[in-house]
Amino acid sequence: MSQTPIAEYAFLSNSRTSALVSRDGRVDWLCLPRFDSTPAHARLLDEDAGYLALRPADPRARAERRYLPQSLVLETTWTSAAGELRVRDALSLGENERGHDLGLNAPSILLRDAECVSGEVEVLVEWCPRPEFGLIHPRLGPVAGGFLALGGATQLLLSIEAPLSTGVVGASGTIALAAGDHLTLALEQSDAWDTPPAPLGQRQVIRRIENTQAAWESWSNLHQRYEGPLRELVHRSGVILQGLTYARSGAILAAGTTSLPEGIGTARTWDYRYTWVRDASLTMRGLFIAACPEEASKFFAFLARATSTQLQRGLPMQIMFGIGGERDLTERSHPQLRGWRDSAPVRTGNGAWAQRQQDIYGALLDAAYTLRNQLPDLAEPSRELLIAAVEAAAEGWQTPDFGIWEIRGPQRRYLHSTLMCWVALDRGIALADMLGATDRLERWARVRDEIRHAIVAEGWNAAEGAYTQSFGSRELDGSALLLVLTGFLPPDDPKFAATLERIMGELVDERGLVRRYTADDGLAGEEGSFLLCTFWLAEALATVGRTEEAQGVLIRGAGYANDLGLLAEQVDSETGELLGNFPQAFSHLGLVIAAEALSDARARQLK
Repeated sequence: MSQTPIAEYAFLSNSRTSALVSRDGRVDWLCLPRFDSTPAHARLLDEDAGYLALRPADPRARAERRYLPQSLVLETTWTSAAGELRVRDALSLGENERGHDLGLNAPSILLRDAECVSGEVEVLVEWCPRPEFGLIHPRLGPVAGGFLALGGATQLLLSIEAPLSTGVVGASGTIALAAGDHLTLALEQSDAWDTPPAPLGQRQVIRRIENTQAAWESWSNLHQRYEGPLRELVHRSGVILQGLTYARSGAILAAGTTSLPEGIGTARTWDYRYTWVRDASLTMRGLFIAACPEEASKFFAFLARATSTQLQRGLPMQIMFGIGGERDLTERSHPQLRGWRDSAPVRTGNGAWAQRQQDIYGALLDAAYTLRNQLPDLAEPSRELLIAAVEAAAEGWQTPDFGIWEIRGPQRRYLHSTLMCWVALDRGIALADMLGATDRLERWARVRDEIRHAIVAEGWNAAEGAYTQSFGSRELDGSALLLVLTGFLPPDDPKFAATLERIMGELVDERGLVRRYTADDGLAGEEGSFLLCTFWLAEALATVGRTEEAQGVLIRGAGYANDLGLLAEQVDSETGELLGNFPQAFSHLGLVIAAEALSDARARQLK
């Protein structure tokens, strides 16, 4: 089984697909040609599911790594008694792509350049391609300038100007480099019935890595302006969020992987390589801070295209979509894989796509509200979509659903879902002039007041002294922090203050991180503490003026980023290990927004 800690991985992306590179130089996750394609390498989830290794042959060599400035180009420097080796890894952005046009053109090519900086270093190369989650053991053979793997519906070309030996497992070899020498690799995929792509020579690989670095730097210099607390991590989060964006459609993935578990050895394994409507509000705010309105506008346009026909035909809005707008995300498992640390099943697709969630209408309207200055001339289809979303919230706010956490149990009237229906009405009222919906204002205001009354009367549990997870329940839920963060309650509301104290007293673990809820969710095993809820707590504390506590929570949560600034979804409360899919957009968005909230709170205190 795969044992490598999640924090040991680096994330590569070209805004079309992604890869994970372990600290010891293995590419253990690579999907081609898209983020959601079946992987060519999936050792992340099973040791027999394929990888590409490039590192010194000396097992005693020590590695130090970093991202090159403002980019997702990874540089690892290996030091051994014999010499020093520098390896650069990237997913190609093409020959001439500029930073404001990341990822739109050219095929996805994994690029690796090993340069001997000093002394003499023997470099180990191992290639074990296993397409379709390890089901295919392709036939390997040498071609001019590299090796070709044939099997199934695809062929993989590894460009390398050095001899390798082929065996049952794959191809491998040890190549001696002297100071100034380079060894380059390039891996790309094409359909089996097409002519294989031309191998890339050493100069081509190096030039493409340099172009990719320049494109990332150009994007960062053009878009990143944040100057508040945790500036470097916020800027890094902006680059990661861009790396989780599928540039062709504007969709933003929840994470770059599938089936990394929320609890070791549990079946809490989900495919997060899709885009959720309920993430829209958080995503818009985070992109405004850490990236730019252009990316936010593209994501909103994607959501508008994906959701419009359902609402305008009077159908319930689907809660999530494929990154190209696909709707059928039927879930299946892959029993041939053991999963990360025996956490099975490994899944593709996500059964939550068929769930009903009432919160999505508020997320969509809040996203439009965030973008209101970028959408002054809203096209008629988008206006109709937003009006339909407000109407759907007005009509369905009392309907039970599965909630923000997609609990696979009975449907309930969740506090968060009801709150987000209030958000839909509230933002719809604020946007009524832009939407051409002033004739609906009286009704929308009446329904908004009805929702407010229901939340205050039924969401509050007097016996518990807190707002609870669902109407009539006793369980706490971190999403109750949004009562203030959405503007539903004022920062000085006494019932919110009581809820905040209960959350801090009962959902915060011994590491100071926040669990999502206390309720039984019907799944076996325990999950970790949730980083997004931790950042919500920091944001809530900043909003109510408790800035010193907010700073402590923010720094504590941010401290679980790995050495490259990458966050997963959760943290194991006992060991402090990262858990869940990686990198996780929710966690990075939460960090960005909490940092901005802390900056704003400090500014208010200085006035």
